[in-house]
Amino acid sequence: MLVVDDEVRLADGIRRGLEAEGFAVDVAHNGVEGLWYARENEYAAIVLDIMLPGMSGYAVCRTLRDEENWTPVLMLTAKDGEWDEVEGLDTGADDYLTKPFSFAVLLARLRALVRRGATARPATLSAGDLVLDPARRTVTRAGASVDLTTREFAVLEFLLRRAGEVVSKSQILAGVWDFAFDGDPNIVEVYIGHLRAKVDRPFGRTSIRTVRGAGYVIGDDGG
Repeated sequence: MLVVDDEVRLADGIRRGLEAEGFAVDVAHNGVEGLWYARENEYAAIVLDIMLPGMSGYAVCRTLRDEENWTPVLMLTAKDGEWDEVEGLDTGADDYLTKPFSFAVLLARLRALVRRGATARPATLSAGDLVLDPARRTVTRAGASVDLTTREFAVLEFLLRRAGEVVSKSQILAGVWDFAFDGDPNIVEVYIGHLRAKVDRPFGRTSIRTVRGAGYVIGDDGG
């Protein structure tokens, strides 16, 4: 594991906790040093603070992804705002944890990332000529811009990250709304309808398909 955090006591505490769980751990206290460690060594995962001297965690993560280094990244921050989380995830991070946090939660998140492994996360997501750019928050179809609401964008991104896989309503609710959502689950059908009206029908496409009794799947024009 690599831990990059300028709070020396916190970084040391994480290091000791991870070592007690059997992990070998390197520690860096600024972004430049952290980037060097990440480039020079192979890690199961990286714990990366956002507010770092020398180079922010955003910049470190974005640089690694631009260099096609797909080591799982868990971002830490003292900030607590949804746009901080959005920016962190858009730069290529895999998960996000706000300080203060429980070490048990940090460990569980890291174990989940390690199980998932280092998988490529392309800068854009696509199905046929439908292209979504998470960082720029844009969607195009056949080169034409498509205007989506924030929630429509999130549902489409969720589907595209699992292109070719059938995803259930409950998975979409958990991934786009949250696990505690207690409203009408048919809201998913409403947003699927909105997406079809914007990214499929105007272009004569059928990318988003319903799999009866199972959920939805997005593919190359429904193929």
